[in-house]
Amino acid sequence: MDPNNIIVLAIIATSVATFISRFFGALTSEKVSVKSKTFQWFNCVAYSTLAALLGRMIVFPAGVLADSELIIRLIVLITCVVIFIISKKNLVLPTLFSAIFLSVLMHL
Repeated sequence: MDPNNIIVLAIIATSVATFISRFFGALTSEKVSVKSKTFQWFNCVAYSTLAALLGRMIVFPAGVLADSELIIRLIVLITCVVIFIISKKNLVLPTLFSAIFLSVLMHL
């Protein structure tokens, strides 16, 4: 089989899997209360997964991020969290600042 066809089939398969789960989530979301224990559990799992992924990116980076020192990554992380809090939970400012600040610190 042609490698291009394999890539197209992989994209289609992952898209179908993603859309099916989102479709069933949309169908069942009316019946789940935001204050229910089930919803809170899923919320906690989502946040813990995100925290684990971010922690892994900081401690065990891959790709270009691996070229930076751990202390530089931690300084950028702490600075961006402070910017996030100061900017009233604006996601754009710390995201832009993190890329710029990391680049500046890497070239010092």
